Amino acid sequence: MPGKIGFLWVGVLAFQAFYTFSSEAADPQVLKQRVPQDQIAEARAWVNPFPSTPENIEKGKKLFHGKAFCVTCHGRDGKGLGKIPGLVGKLPRNFTDKDWQTARTDGELLWILKNGSPGTAMAPFIPLVLSEEEAWHVLLYVRAFGN
Repeated sequence: MPGKIGFLWVGVLAFQAFYTFSSEAADPQVLKQRVPQDQIAEARAWVNPFPSTPENIEKGKKLFHGKAFCVTCHGRDGKGLGKIPGLVGKLPRNFTDKDWQTARTDGELLWILKNGSPGTAMAPFIPLVLSEEEAWHVLLYVRAFGN
């Protein structure tokens, strides 16, 4: 019998670990809206003018890993730097998080590229680093992490 109980506990602990590490988006800070309330309607109305084609995603990938240096904070795999105690919600976004991907519109993400992300280390990138056209391509690549 002790073997069965031990096996059960291992299963419970494995489930708990999986739930803890896979539910990062459950933290309200991760899903917190970064665009100010008085600008959210306008930002949500902005639509990416470029279709999500392999060619356009590849353009975004080259910018993400190159000129825009997004890879420095968001990582090659788009998962960000990982969890650090006390900094939940302030780390670079995990672009593979489907809850986060669903919660944010492309227009909101473009607003962040233009204005930075209040309460985080995300600085503005348009027009200092990227043109608006380049930013839209980066966002196509960011969306590809959620697929």
